[in-house]
Amino acid sequence: MKASYSYNSHYLTRDEKPWFPVMGEMHYSRYKESLWEESLRKMKAGGVSIVSAYEIWIHHEEEEGIFDFSGCRNLRGFLQACKNVGISVFLRLGPWVHGEVRNGGFPDWLQKKEQEGVLLRSNDPVYMEYVKRYWQQLFEQASGFLYEDGGPVIGVQIENEYGHVGGLRGEAGEAHIRALTALAEEIGFRLPLRTATGWGGACIGDLLPVMGGYCEAPWDQRLTEIEPNTNFVFSHVRNDALIACDHHVEDAITFDQSKFPYLTAELGGGLQVTKHRRPVAAGKDIGAMSLSKLGSGVALLGYYMYHGGSNPDGKLSTLQESRATGYLNDLPEINYDFNAPIRQYGTISDSYREVKLLAYFLEDFGADLAVLPAEIFPENVKPSDLETLRLSWRHDADHGYVFYNNYQRRHSMADHENVVLEGRLDGTGVVFPAIHIADGEYGFFPYNMKLGNAVLQSALATPLCCLRGAAVDRCGDGSALGGDIYVFYGDRDPHFIWKGELQADVLLLSRADALHAFRVKTDREYLILADDYVWEENGKIRIVGDSCTAVKCFPNPTGGIEGFASCGQEGRFTVYERRCEECEVEVELSRMRRDDAGVVSAVGPLTAQNGTAEYELSIRYDKKTEHLRDLLLELTWAGESMDVYLGDKKINDFFYTGQTALLSLGYFEYPEKLRIAVHALHENEPVFLETWPVMEGGMACRIEAVKVKQQYL
Repeated sequence: MKASYSYNSHYLTRDEKPWFPVMGEMHYSRYKESLWEESLRKMKAGGVSIVSAYEIWIHHEEEEGIFDFSGCRNLRGFLQACKNVGISVFLRLGPWVHGEVRNGGFPDWLQKKEQEGVLLRSNDPVYMEYVKRYWQQLFEQASGFLYEDGGPVIGVQIENEYGHVGGLRGEAGEAHIRALTALAEEIGFRLPLRTATGWGGACIGDLLPVMGGYCEAPWDQRLTEIEPNTNFVFSHVRNDALIACDHHVEDAITFDQSKFPYLTAELGGGLQVTKHRRPVAAGKDIGAMSLSKLGSGVALLGYYMYHGGSNPDGKLSTLQESRATGYLNDLPEINYDFNAPIRQYGTISDSYREVKLLAYFLEDFGADLAVLPAEIFPENVKPSDLETLRLSWRHDADHGYVFYNNYQRRHSMADHENVVLEGRLDGTGVVFPAIHIADGEYGFFPYNMKLGNAVLQSALATPLCCLRGAAVDRCGDGSALGGDIYVFYGDRDPHFIWKGELQADVLLLSRADALHAFRVKTDREYLILADDYVWEENGKIRIVGDSCTAVKCFPNPTGGIEGFASCGQEGRFTVYERRCEECEVEVELSRMRRDDAGVVSAVGPLTAQNGTAEYELSIRYDKKTEHLRDLLLELTWAGESMDVYLGDKKINDFFYTGQTALLSLGYFEYPEKLRIAVHALHENEPVFLETWPVMEGGMACRIEAVKVKQQYL
C-alpha cells in the first residue's frame, strides 16, 4: 500500500505521522545515464530519501518542436532507476529553472519569442501553450512513475525564484504561479506535495514554500571577501538575502511563515564557482551550516547540489549560464562539479560525510525532532559576533536536543571554557557536565531521549542511528548481542546517564569514525567503516576502494563480506580486507607548441606562450582487471582556467580554485591520449580567489603534477 504525504504548519507527514526527510538534487541530464543507478544508491547510502531534479527545457527541446529524451536526457530511464533503488523523487518542472543554465533553461527559440511580443513567464496564452506542449512531453515520460501510479514521484516544484529572479510580482505573479499549477494538474501532475521557492520576495501562488541557504555567494559581483555568512547563526529568519543577490529585489518574503513548515530545497551542498568569484566549499562549511539550520527549526534538509555533473552537448550552442546570454556571471562550459557531496564523476567529498551524520540521525529520530519547536539563544546574534557562543534548543515539556555552533566560515571564533549546557524543558532543565567548546566546533546533544524501554537523561555524545537486528546476533568474539544497537559518536567522555535499564546495545564512535560509517542492511543492519563509499545492492554489500581495501564491520556479518577476508578484530569491529590485482597505468605529460599554421609539436621547458600552455597526456593501461571501477586523474595545476580535450572534443573545463582537478578516465572509456590547455592567470587578475598560486614572471600557467588514483569494486 502506498504511503500518504501531507504537511501542517510545523512539519511534513507520511502516513499522518511526522516525517523529516533529507532531499538531494541530482540533474540526470548532467550525468552519464549508465551511472545513474549507482549514484542513486550512493545518495541513499548517504541517508538521502528524496532525489530532486530539474527538468531543463533547453536540454529537451533545444530545437523548436523537436524533443530529445535520449541518453542522459532520458527522464523515463532516470525515474526507472529511482524506482529500482527505492528512492522518492521531486520533479522541479520549471518551466524556468535558473540552475546556471543558458537562458535559465529556456531554449533560444523560446527566448526569441519575446521579440515577437510574447511575454515569457506570464499568463500570455502563447507562452502558456508552449509550456503546455513541453509539460505534456514530460508527463508522457513520467507516466507510470507518479505517486498515484504507485511510483516514486511524490512531489513537484512549479517555476523557480519567480518574482525574485525575473517574472511578475505582486498579485500578477501569484496569479501566474496559480495558472501554472492548474496547468500541471490538468496535464496529470497530481501529486501530494507541491512547492515553490520562497526566498527574496518570490511568489508562491498558494504552494508550499521552500527556502535555501549557501555558505558563500559566487554570483556576488564583489571581488573581495564578503561579510560573515548569516547561515552559521541560529535564527528564525528563513530568508537568505545572499541567494541570487546579483538579481536582488528585496529581503522580504511574500507569505506568512507561521502557516508553513520551515523547509529547504536549496541548502548549498557546495558552490558552483564563477569566472570572477571562486570560493571553495569545504565539508565543515556544509556540516556547520546544516547543523545551524537544524537548530533553527528546519523540517526538511534539501541540498542543491547533492550530486555534481557536466553540462551535456548542445546542438546549437553551449548550454551554460554566461554574460553573453544576459547574466552577470560566466560559468564553465561543461563543468558543473559544484564541490557537491557527490562530485562531477561520482566521487564522494567531505561534505557527503558531514551531511550523512545528520541524515542518518534524521532517518531514525527525525520524526521526534520534527515536532519540536526551536528556542534560540541569544536571539538575533550577528554573524560578525565571533565571541558569543551560539546555542539553540528544540524541545517540548519533557525532552529535547541542545545545539551549539562555534564555527563561522573563514573566521576564528572564541574558545569557550567550562561551558555548562542546560537542556531546556517547561520545568526544571537537565544540566550537562562542563565542557570546552573550541573554535570550529559544532554539534548537538540529546536529553530525556526515549530509546526503547529506557530514557537517556543526558549524554555528551550525539546519536547517529539505530542498527535494527534480529532478537539475537553474535559479536565478533562469539558472545550474544541484543537486536537493536544505538550508535553515538563524539570525542569526549560521553557521560551517559540512563533512567531505566536499556535492553539494547550502545556503540560509541569517534567523530572521525562516524564520518566514515555506512549503514547497510542485508539479514540485519550493519555499520561499516570505510575510506570510500559503501552501499547495499540486491542483498550484497558493495564497497569501493583501492587495490588493497580494509574496512571494519559491526556486528560481524553473517557469512562475512563477499570478496573480503576476515583478518582480526579492532575493538568491537571485525576487520575485513580485499586485495585486487592492480591495473598497471603509466602517464606521460609532454609540453606542446603550436606554430602559426596550427601545427602542434613537442617542446621542452614548461613555460607559457601567448598566455596558454598546451600539453599532451599519454596514458598506457595494462591488466585492466574485472574489479576495476575507475581510474581518476588528479592534476595539480596553476592558471586561470584549463580545458581538456579528447581528440578535437572538449570534455571538461576547470576554473582555478587552488584545488586539484579531477578527471575520470572510465567516464570517457579509458582514452589513451588527452590534450590539455592551461590558460594563464596574471597578477592582479580581476577574480576573487581564496588561494593564489605561486607566480612566475607575473603569471601562473602550468601543470605541476599528474597522479592516477585507482578505484576497485
